[in-house]
Amino acid sequence: MQNIDPITLSTVWYALQSLCHEMRSMMTRTSQSYLISTLKDLSVGVWLADGSTVAVPEGLPGQFLGTSFAIASIRERFKDDLHPGDVILTNDPYHGGHNSHLPDWGYIRPIFFEGELLFFTLVRGHMMDTGGAFPGGYFANGYDIIAEGLCIPPLKVIKRGAVDSDLMALILNNVRWPDEIRIDSNAMIATTRFAENRIVGLLQRYGRDTVLGVIRHMFDRTERAVRSEIAAIPDGVYPGEAATDDDGTVLDEPVTVRVDVAIEGEDITVDFSRSDAQRPGFVNCIYAGTYGRAAAAVITNFDPALADFHNTGSLRPIKVIAPLGSVVNARYPATVGAGPINVGSQVFDAVVEALGKARPERAIAGWGKHRGDYTFAVDPRTGERYVRTTFDYDGSAGAVWGHDGMTGPTTLTTLGSVRRGSIEEAEIRFPWRMLKLEARPDFTGHGRWRGGGGIDWRAVNEGSDGRMATGSSDGDVTRVKGAHGGQSNPLSRTFILRGNEKIRVKPHRMAEIKKGDIVVKLSAGGAGVGDSWERPIGKVAADVRNEKITAEAARLIYGVALDPATFRVDEEATGKLRSEPPARRYEAVINEELLDIEIKPSGEQAPNY
Repeated sequence: MQNIDPITLSTVWYALQSLCHEMRSMMTRTSQSYLISTLKDLSVGVWLADGSTVAVPEGLPGQFLGTSFAIASIRERFKDDLHPGDVILTNDPYHGGHNSHLPDWGYIRPIFFEGELLFFTLVRGHMMDTGGAFPGGYFANGYDIIAEGLCIPPLKVIKRGAVDSDLMALILNNVRWPDEIRIDSNAMIATTRFAENRIVGLLQRYGRDTVLGVIRHMFDRTERAVRSEIAAIPDGVYPGEAATDDDGTVLDEPVTVRVDVAIEGEDITVDFSRSDAQRPGFVNCIYAGTYGRAAAAVITNFDPALADFHNTGSLRPIKVIAPLGSVVNARYPATVGAGPINVGSQVFDAVVEALGKARPERAIAGWGKHRGDYTFAVDPRTGERYVRTTFDYDGSAGAVWGHDGMTGPTTLTTLGSVRRGSIEEAEIRFPWRMLKLEARPDFTGHGRWRGGGGIDWRAVNEGSDGRMATGSSDGDVTRVKGAHGGQSNPLSRTFILRGNEKIRVKPHRMAEIKKGDIVVKLSAGGAGVGDSWERPIGKVAADVRNEKITAEAARLIYGVALDPATFRVDEEATGKLRSEPPARRYEAVINEELLDIEIKPSGEQAPNY
């Protein structure tokens, strides 16, 4: 490699990282979709012409860490028929798109410099509709992937700068909101053009050899750092597993992802061979999605100082095994609509659990499960159809060794890049009026470090009758796990209140929604790390004062007795409580009659003392 001075090295590298942040910002300012512009369900990145990952600083691992597979398919499909000004669209999980599910449309642009193909850039976002039986993509019981919506293999929608208007007309004719999809598509295409201009400008300023030299140097440098991190983990095989409530077709039968993470020197193998077989329902994952989430889960175990540097060098020591025909590597034409949430999250959680056993000081407890839905009806204010979703009703982050989980971040599998929405904006966009949105005391996994708070979300439907698909929801039956004696998180519930009726709605179902219905979502927070009996007494008292937990939870779960009015700790009573292991363990549960949170005896065993 040519000699590159440190200033040039840093400037070129951070220019590529900054570009990705600017691309995300550009998308949120130019798209019209609530899901993309406000909730930020999108990912961007930069890759070399051979598919090597250059810059992916922020986004959803399942949306972009498997892009190298798509680039390889594009190079094989088009061979020498790639030119400046081309833009390729794909959403197909199976035929060269390597896409997690159909709603995530990816626009990919090849970037040339002086006639040579050097880079690809991607913008991928969750579209509000992609055809199929129900908008949003998270509906159960599609017969096959064709029934889930429009399947687009890698196709050129722009050729040498000219839009293929016939192809775009065909695509837009097969979605419910063609004008809105056109706006978001144009925003994505324009953002890839913005990236192209920036990268070409960087090449013009520093030269081809210098820019590529910086990138390859950073690949090798990051690989050395990652291998050093892996070498610090004791050799061995560490198991983990996580489950979703069911597959939406075979009801009330949990589906389980199982992993064995093998550490051997500086290499790590993530083997999902023990996972359940491919399911008839819509929770299946494709290999690229499993790979991206598994790799990201491994990376979360590394030194956070490496966060700005991860690239193809980070991925070289990581091998992911997912047998074809399993729930983590489905065969065509299996449905995959709920795969990102209902098996993708389990992929992430299982790997995190396994690595927490290998490296306790970096253990991460499970985050609250996604409690999503897609509601489809008519807005009486406009007479137009709408589809509504949000992440507002999700639980919160799990604890990590040394820190409580934060209240607010949504879903570990998105690395917190997807955000909660704006109540005011949501009420303008959709005919739903918010009644309550708050974090509930006690409604979390407790521990020496406790999870972030669970959420109580309630809203009334002021629009027409319609349907609500809960395919992007989970956690009525299965929980996320705590680590090293920390509690799992509580179970969650969704209800529709219709007059005097209280109708429970399970995940992965389709429910009828009536005008005037109140939807209640009680979504558990994250899981805990460490034994709750070891939480410092002062922190327990502060939690009661700050309404994170109740005095009852302080006494039964943490062994701390205090006055709920003055928050003064009764040292004698606390000393007596903590002088011996608790006779039984307690946890937060939902009182379904009162729609409230109570403390009840737990089915989990108390830690060994």
